Amino acid sequence: MPRDGGACGGEKAHFFHRDTFIGPSVPADGRTGKPVMPATAVSRLVPAERFIVPLDAAAAADAARVGPKAANLAALARAGLPTPGGFCLAADAYLAQIAALGLDDAVAQFAAADPRRQRLLSVDIRLALYQQPIAPDILDPLLDAWRAQRAASGRPGAVRSSALIEDRKGANFAGQFESFLGIDEETAFVTAVRACWAALWTTNARRYMDNHGLGPAGTAMAVLIQPLVDARASGGGLSENAEGHMLLSATWGLGSAIAQGEIVPDRIVLTRQGFLRTNAAGRKHHRDTCGHGAGASGGASGGAGRGVAAQAVPPELVDKPCLSTGEAVMLGRLLRKAEAVFGMPVEIEWALDQAGFKLLQARALTVEPAAVPDDIWLQHPGLNGHPAGIGWGAGRAVVVNCECELSRIAPGDVLVTRVAGPALAHVLARVAGVVAELGGSTSHLASLARERGIPMVLGVLDATRRIPDGAQCAVDGVAGIVRWIG
Repeated sequence: MPRDGGACGGEKAHFFHRDTFIGPSVPADGRTGKPVMPATAVSRLVPAERFIVPLDAAAAADAARVGPKAANLAALARAGLPTPGGFCLAADAYLAQIAALGLDDAVAQFAAADPRRQRLLSVDIRLALYQQPIAPDILDPLLDAWRAQRAASGRPGAVRSSALIEDRKGANFAGQFESFLGIDEETAFVTAVRACWAALWTTNARRYMDNHGLGPAGTAMAVLIQPLVDARASGGGLSENAEGHMLLSATWGLGSAIAQGEIVPDRIVLTRQGFLRTNAAGRKHHRDTCGHGAGASGGASGGAGRGVAAQAVPPELVDKPCLSTGEAVMLGRLLRKAEAVFGMPVEIEWALDQAGFKLLQARALTVEPAAVPDDIWLQHPGLNGHPAGIGWGAGRAVVVNCECELSRIAPGDVLVTRVAGPALAHVLARVAGVVAELGGSTSHLASLARERGIPMVLGVLDATRRIPDGAQCAVDGVAGIVRWIG
């Protein structure tokens, strides 16, 4: 199964990080072990109404039922902005499945258990969600909605997590759950839904929750189900970057490669008034495309999904911009309209097909003053790249070429690596900065770095070869410059 990818100079200096989802707050008990759902008439609805929420329905505005990711997407659609449409399997379906499998006791024990017992409980819950049949009162309306969407769109599907704790203040969970692209068979579809539920209990997700005072027992998982966009190009966008401009990233095909930090995307800068400043081509050596039936794996939120194939990009397109000037300006207008919907700076994911642009996701951004680096660093060699958009930091450079070398990283070090994907999220807690040869400003790890205030520069050509291991290194996450001594 494929990985999700979403899709995937100024007067005053700012930096930003993901802040909170846009919309009403979601009840959550954190570590209490008692999932919190609103006390409404939801439980009295028939299964089709209780569990299936079309994104054009009024109920899709309820983040406590569908999760902030789906609720924000529904808000964009209600405002007349282009989205793929689709429906949501409500979080109440996850809770009903937990009850149907007799897992309530295991979930209730989790919060008070010691770490070893928590690991065992997590495995038991995850395996049960993966392997056991979905309760008929959930499965029947789910398949009915899936078949109707397939018939109406004629397209394979995208299945994406929409947890109640995603996109919250200080905890965006970028790349920590699952998304699957190019789903065209019912068996694969049901497996993808199960995997999204089970993702709440994975080691990576729990470790992320631990770092944010959260726990899987105190929340629930909704699942967003949409027609897959047959994307010619995809990427992300920030309605305000550290220099006060709009920033777009773009790559060929699906956005998976951007989200996973596997390529250097095009970097497009527009003024806040929508005028193009720069359209700098990236290094886009491969692209993810919908090739269902090819048996390939790939995707963007860190999962794997049937129907996405990685292809080499033709040499003439590797360093050719994905968007024309007119397309970039048009996307900038959509970005400003999304900002107006929510009344604050936003980050989006987008895709472009034959019909035009589709907005795939929107999150809030908070803009804050940036730190000023010490002038002494300006006297030393430097490399340029794509800034994550936050902070400045210095420390010992640790060049890591393999995951097995991550144990070499000590608190306060600067990680220098080739690919910076969301699986490295646990390293952010102890580093002073991150430098990567691939990736861009809207990758998942860049989002997580903004959240933690960790400076990061991505797309730095030959960083692992040119920055000496052990050298003192400074990372300017606003200007996108890495310098070193020694």
